[in-house]
Amino acid sequence: MEAKEVVLPEFAVVGLKIEGNLEEFNAGLAKDTYHSLKSKMNEIPNRKNEKVIMIQIYPMKPGFDPVKDRFTQIMGYEVTDESVVPEGMIRHSIPESKYATCTHKGLEADIGQTYDSLYGEWIRSRGSEPKGYDFEVWDERYQPESEQNEIDMFVALR
Repeated sequence: MEAKEVVLPEFAVVGLKIEGNLEEFNAGLAKDTYHSLKSKMNEIPNRKNEKVIMIQIYPMKPGFDPVKDRFTQIMGYEVTDESVVPEGMIRHSIPESKYATCTHKGLEADIGQTYDSLYGEWIRSRGSEPKGYDFEVWDERYQPESEQNEIDMFVALR
């Protein structure tokens, strides 16, 4: 895993919001939401591109375990400032921030190992702390069932 630190400007997404834990998301909740979002893509005006951004927002509590504890996932498309929010969707803004970033390569089912390395070894070795959210960018390389899959990952840093 090759990781680095970057600063990204503020951006906003319009899309769908769900809550659950990794067990629920992996049991089909996330996949269903992704397909629903893709089917409604053309309803979102002022989309900047066709990349899906999947944001995960975690409660900052001691002992948080994403496998069992619930957190928020937002799947959407980056939009311009003047974008209208279609019925049944939300708008979510991400502030400018520093991020630890890398690209997960391989099956989406194995992404937990990449998160463990990024959150554990990489961030800790630099004396940084996570800010309570991360996001993934799913573009034309997103092929979750394929070894050719690539997902850009960003973990917000304090």
